[in-house]
Amino acid sequence: MQSTQELVVIGHGMVAHRLVEAVRARDENRTWRITVLGEEADAAYDRVGLTAYTGHWDRTQMVLPGSDYHGDPSVRLHLGAAVTGIDRAGKAVTTADGLRFGYDALVLATGSHAWVPPVPGHDLPGCHVYRTLDDLDAIRADVQTALAAGRTRAGVVIGGGLLGLEAANALRGFGIDAHVVERAPRLMSQQLDPAGGALLGRMISGLGIAVHVDVGTDSIERTVDGTLAVSLSDGTLIDAGLVIFAAGVRPRDELARVADLEIAERGGVITDLSCTTRDPNIFAIGEVAAIEGRCYGLVAPGYAGAEVVADRLLGGGAEFPGADMSTKLKLLGVDVASFGDAMGVTPNSLEVVVNDAVKQTYAKLVLSDDAKTLLGGVLVGDASAYGVLRPMVGGQLPGDPMALIAPAQSGSAATSLGVAALPDTAQVCSCNNVTKHDLTCAIADGCADVPALKKCTSAGTSCGSCVPLLKQLLEAEGVAQSTALCEHFAYSRAQMYEIITATEVRTFSGLLQRHGRGKGCDVCKPVVASILASTSSEHILDGEQAALQDSNDHFLANIQRNGSYSVVPRVPGGDITAEQLILIGQIAKDFGLYTKITGGQRIDMFGARVDQLPQIWARLVDGGMESGHAYGKSLRTVKSCVGSDWCRYGQQDSVQLAIDLELRYRGLRAPHKIKMGVSGCARECAEARGKDVGVIATENGWNLYVGGNGGMTPRHAELLAGDLDTDTLIRYIDRFLMFYIRTADRLQRTAPWIEALDGGIEHLTDVVCHDSLGLGEEFEAAMARHVAGYACEWKGVLEDPDKLARFVSFVNAPGAPDPTVTFEKRSGRMVPVGMPAMPAKEKTS
Repeated sequence: MQSTQELVVIGHGMVAHRLVEAVRARDENRTWRITVLGEEADAAYDRVGLTAYTGHWDRTQMVLPGSDYHGDPSVRLHLGAAVTGIDRAGKAVTTADGLRFGYDALVLATGSHAWVPPVPGHDLPGCHVYRTLDDLDAIRADVQTALAAGRTRAGVVIGGGLLGLEAANALRGFGIDAHVVERAPRLMSQQLDPAGGALLGRMISGLGIAVHVDVGTDSIERTVDGTLAVSLSDGTLIDAGLVIFAAGVRPRDELARVADLEIAERGGVITDLSCTTRDPNIFAIGEVAAIEGRCYGLVAPGYAGAEVVADRLLGGGAEFPGADMSTKLKLLGVDVASFGDAMGVTPNSLEVVVNDAVKQTYAKLVLSDDAKTLLGGVLVGDASAYGVLRPMVGGQLPGDPMALIAPAQSGSAATSLGVAALPDTAQVCSCNNVTKHDLTCAIADGCADVPALKKCTSAGTSCGSCVPLLKQLLEAEGVAQSTALCEHFAYSRAQMYEIITATEVRTFSGLLQRHGRGKGCDVCKPVVASILASTSSEHILDGEQAALQDSNDHFLANIQRNGSYSVVPRVPGGDITAEQLILIGQIAKDFGLYTKITGGQRIDMFGARVDQLPQIWARLVDGGMESGHAYGKSLRTVKSCVGSDWCRYGQQDSVQLAIDLELRYRGLRAPHKIKMGVSGCARECAEARGKDVGVIATENGWNLYVGGNGGMTPRHAELLAGDLDTDTLIRYIDRFLMFYIRTADRLQRTAPWIEALDGGIEHLTDVVCHDSLGLGEEFEAAMARHVAGYACEWKGVLEDPDKLARFVSFVNAPGAPDPTVTFEKRSGRMVPVGMPAMPAKEKTS
């Protein structure tokens, strides 16, 4: 019987966790007992998605599944256990608290640390690195302190690579004006060529982030008012509240140096292709490993090294297969990708480029000298073709290379080719070295959905960029796809609606406990939030619902590209009083907001900070106005012409009907936004047939049209019923909307919903007009409950100090709140102290 051996792993990051999982999966006889010594207090977490932490500040959401190894006696995890020394002769390691662990095999997975350039003042208070959860907590605390003290709103990020841009995005999320300083001539110089980097720089600048390239940092000095003065080599001086260093990383090889292991010239523990150091009992993986002298800073090579070591520990002969350095990411909403020989360093290589300055997209393919083999490429602005192009690297192109990246009506040729264009040897998931052949075999063995493919092959479990291809492959192999909402709920949105209404469960956690699994995701959370909102009159920021909302619903305003918000009060049917016009203008003037008349006959005010929103709402509510729900998946507007009041062609009072419809359906939450229009005659000045619900006056009443959408796929609405009286019209609209809300998929607008209905518009006519399902009264009663329970969401915040506390500057606003503005309760709601009472007047319809 083989005796148990001791494996000690120093470090517990993503790569170390991958090693432990690989050994556990393969070591059926449990020949290794594993001890993991992690320096941080947290179990292995998603460091690749570090910036996501700033969206929820919940460490448990960052932890990798199963990384506590609970219930496995073969794995001992010690957190907060910093290793201070390696005794190679005695084959043991010692921790800072004096514990000693013997080993038969030792794996160094210590990763890397943020490199801080020796800039004078780099160690001043207010200077940070961007590497760990603790780092982000420290940055957050510093931001809060700076804003509370009224110090400058600017933050400087030194480093314009991937991590630097993520740090800038985090600052913008805090409400801090961000500056990015990059010594190279372009952003992301390691991944993008000059043209791609230049476009990315322009796009990032357009988002309100100041970009300084081809410039260094001379010094950082503390000023008398407590801010930091950052001097750049071109003479620029930035007054900053904090500085973040994201200028690169260095391997954490200090333990290896003391243990006299061989170190590469630029740092890192030298290993051979088996990831073995000069000591045959010690391996190195991840960012600390210099495999044949080269360190790799991406997770995919780290995972490959972990698999090699796991194989070697169990008697195999695996070697490091090389590294795919491809990257695909979305930075501040901008798609960026590079793959293969992105810089075109292969001798005699050719380049095919499409650079569209108007659409802000850049695509480059690097080809062999005969233009038949794809070597690499760069995509900026639109990376939809990445999933297909990256696996083609090294293989023969399926057609004209220009056609693969040239924009077409429905995307590039590469996008339309899809997974069918890939050979069986194509590596679909580079993070986990999964080929198309591996996936098709898994499908043949019974994997019938994306979660099953993930579990069976590990494809899509790391960066996730290949997940769309997994679904494509399932469809190409003829496997019908589940209508499940996501991996946490095995039900469609329509089924979730029925579950919520039947069980009356009113919390997301309760739904997960009784009908789901896991913790939920950004797919199911907003869907459940929408259903909860459409089936009750609770405020969307009550209790658990607040945490389910997306950024717009969370702050009851639309976030703009520069991090500020827009405020859109409701103007039913476009009907507005002179006093309300003056009020909007005065608010815009007082708060320095940009105003624009929207296509839905409303006035939008842009540029508000989060802490200013309640102040603006208070003045609007006091002036008889309310939320226009421009931020919600709900009724937006009911557009109208001037109708029979003024127009010589008008046949019915379209203005009053538009007002009545907007006030009836305001606040109605749905799978997607809803727009309506009412035209007073067939001349169609309100463009009603381009709306989800369109009403056109006739001599005998109203014609009702449904399913019209604008946007990317314009579609005219179809006639549902004609010459209706007003009561019948409203009854039919009630039924139509409630049928849509109950049965549509997530984010499905009315046009594709009708197209997907079995029987299409004919079936819809039977349901709405002839009550073929016998649900007419139920639909009408549900709408009546909505109408009776409606309350302005802005007013609901103003009346609740707990909700009001969400709207503070350090959450997501560019500056501290005005210290002269405080709130008091007046007439049942919170208003700014000293705000004059509005004169009594008659409110409009």
